[in-house]
Amino acid sequence: MLTITDLSKSYGPKVLLADASLQVNRGDRIGLVGPNGAGKSTLLRIVLEQIEPDAGIVRFQKGTLLGYLPQESADVGDETVLELATAITEELKLLRRIIVAESEVPDAHGLSIENCYQRFDELDGYRLEAKAGKILGGLGFKERDLNRPVAELSGGWIMRAHLARLLVQEPDLLMLDEPTNHLDLPSLRWLQSHLSRFSGGLLLISHDREFLNTVVDSIVDLERRELKRYRGNFDSFLDQKAAEEAQVLAAYSNQQKEIDRLMSFVNRFRAKNTKARQAQSKLKQIERMDKVQAPVREERSIQFTFPQPARSGQRVIRLQDVAHAYGTLEVYRHLDFEVERGQRIGLVGPNGAGKTTLLKLLAGVEAIQKGERSLGHNVELGYFSQHRVENLDPNRSVLSEAFRSGSAVTETHARDVLGCFMFRGDDVFKTVKVLSGGEKSRLALVKLLLDPPNLLVMDEPTTHLDIDSVEALVFALQQFEGTLIFVSHDIHLLRSLAEHIVHVEDGTLAHYFGGYDYYRDRVEALEKEEESAALPLSSPPPGSGASGVKTSKERRRSEAIERQKKSRQVQVRKAAVEGLERRVIELENRLEELAGILSDRAVYRDPEQARTLRKEETEKKEALGQVTRDWEVAVEAYTKTVEDAG
Repeated sequence: MLTITDLSKSYGPKVLLADASLQVNRGDRIGLVGPNGAGKSTLLRIVLEQIEPDAGIVRFQKGTLLGYLPQESADVGDETVLELATAITEELKLLRRIIVAESEVPDAHGLSIENCYQRFDELDGYRLEAKAGKILGGLGFKERDLNRPVAELSGGWIMRAHLARLLVQEPDLLMLDEPTNHLDLPSLRWLQSHLSRFSGGLLLISHDREFLNTVVDSIVDLERRELKRYRGNFDSFLDQKAAEEAQVLAAYSNQQKEIDRLMSFVNRFRAKNTKARQAQSKLKQIERMDKVQAPVREERSIQFTFPQPARSGQRVIRLQDVAHAYGTLEVYRHLDFEVERGQRIGLVGPNGAGKTTLLKLLAGVEAIQKGERSLGHNVELGYFSQHRVENLDPNRSVLSEAFRSGSAVTETHARDVLGCFMFRGDDVFKTVKVLSGGEKSRLALVKLLLDPPNLLVMDEPTTHLDIDSVEALVFALQQFEGTLIFVSHDIHLLRSLAEHIVHVEDGTLAHYFGGYDYYRDRVEALEKEEESAALPLSSPPPGSGASGVKTSKERRRSEAIERQKKSRQVQVRKAAVEGLERRVIELENRLEELAGILSDRAVYRDPEQARTLRKEETEKKEALGQVTRDWEVAVEAYTKTVEDAG
C-alpha cells in the first residue's frame, strides 16, 4: 500500500533521514520507534505530503484510503461528537441535523423530512450511527455526550472524537501518532482490542511499551537517520537489537585483533629484506578486508543513583470521612484512605472518576471541604503534576535550575540524570523560558528525582517522555525507598512499580493488594463470570477457517503463541504471589509493633491514643485476613498455571 524509497530530510545541519526506505503492506502492523527528535513525526508528515522531503519517493497503491491521527491537535468545526465520528460526507451530516431537529422546513435541495429519512437510510446512516456509537462508547464517551458540540470538549476528548472518526471510516492504512496520550486505562484496553481486529495496515508511533507489545507485529527503528525493520513486538525488538549489537561488537573485536596481529608482523619485519615482501602482503590483506564499523550505540538509559529521603513514620498519610464536590458534582462522600510507609500504590479507573482529585486532596492542593487529612511523623510530601512547571525560574538555564533542586549534587551527576530525560549536550544550557511545555515538565521531574521527598505523589509522570526516558523513570523509582502514590495509564509503569492497585470509580475505592497483573486477573475473572451465560456453547477455534481446520504453519504459529502466553501467565502469577507475600510481611510486622506498643501500660494514660492504636490494630488484622485469602487464591492460580505450562 505504501512504499518509501531513499527518503532524505534535513533541517539545517541536522539530518533526520538519509536514504531511508520502508514498505507497508495490507495487514502490516508496524510500530515506529526511536528517540525523541529522531524524526518519527516528520516521516509521517512527509508521507502525508504536509512537508517536502529533500530527496526520495513516497508512493501509495492506487485507491488507498489513508487515515491519520496527529499527536496533539486536530481541527474542529461546529459539528457534534456523533457528526464528527460519522463525518463521511457533508450530505450525511446535513441529513442527520435535519432529522434530529425534525424540521418541516425543506433544506436547500427541497428535501422534506420524509425524503431526509429515506436518503439517510440509503446512505446507510443508521448503521454508521450504531457503529460510531459503539466506538465512541469504547473510547469513553457517554450517551449524553454524543450530541454535544465538539468545540465544547477539552483537547484530549477532541482527539478521542477524531480517533473514533478514523475507526468508523476503517481506512486501508491507519497512521497514529501517540494515540494513547489522551486515553485512560479502560479506553486504552478497548483500543488495543479493537486494533487487534483491524484488517487494514497500521503504522503507529507510541511511547507506551505495553501498547506496542499488544498491537504491533513488527518494529521499525528510526535511529541514525535510517529505518530498520524487526519482526515481532517491542520486547522481541529489544532482544533482537541487543543480540545484533553483541554480534557486531564481537565481529568488530575479532577483526581488530586480527588487524593488530597482522600489523604486529608488519611493524616487526617490514625493515628486513627477507621479510619485506611478506610484510607488504599483510598490509594488502588488511586493505582488502571488509571493515566492520565500530558499534555506535546511543545512550538509552544511564544507570544513576540519587539521594534517598529521610525515613517517615509508619502511617504516612490518612484521609478520614472526607467529602468533596465541585459545585453540584459530588466526587467523594465518606472517603477513607490510609497509606503506610513504603507502599507503592497505583490509582486506576476511567477519566473523570476522581483519581486526580484524590491526589490533590492527598497533596493538600485541594482544601478538604469536610473530614480530616493528617500527615504522619516526619513526612515530607512532593507532588508532581503538569502545573509543577510554574515553580521553574524562566531566566535560569536547564542545568542551573536542576541545581536548585535542594540537594547537593555534582554537575556530572546532574547532567547524567538530565541526559536520561532528553537534555543532552548543549541542551542543558538552554534557558527555561525557551523550553516547550513537555521539556519544562521533564525538567520538573528531574528536579524531583534529584531531591526526592519521602512521600511522592505523581499524576501521569510519563507524559512527554519517550520509551527510553520512561525506562529511566522506572529505574529511578525502583530505587526510591520512600512511599509512592501515582496515577498512570502506562501499563508498563504500573506493572513495574505498583504493588497495590486502587480502582477509583463513582466515588468509591476498590483495593487490590497485588500488582497490576493481579488486579487485571481479578477484574477479568469477574467480567468472565458476568459474560459466561451469554457465550455460545461452541465455536470454531480462533484463527481457523469456516471448517475449523488449520494449516501446519498456522498450527505451529498458534502453538508458539500459546507457549509464550503460558510462560507470560506463569510470570504474572508469580509476581502476584510475591507482591502479596510482601504485603503480608508488612502487615505482620506492623501488628507486631502495635502489640509491643499496646503492652506498655504508659500508652493508656492517653485514652485517645490508645483507642487510635486499638482501631489500627483491628484494621490491620482485617487487612491481613483479606490479603492472606488473596494470597491463597494467588498461590492456587500460580500452581495451576505452572502445571498447565509444564
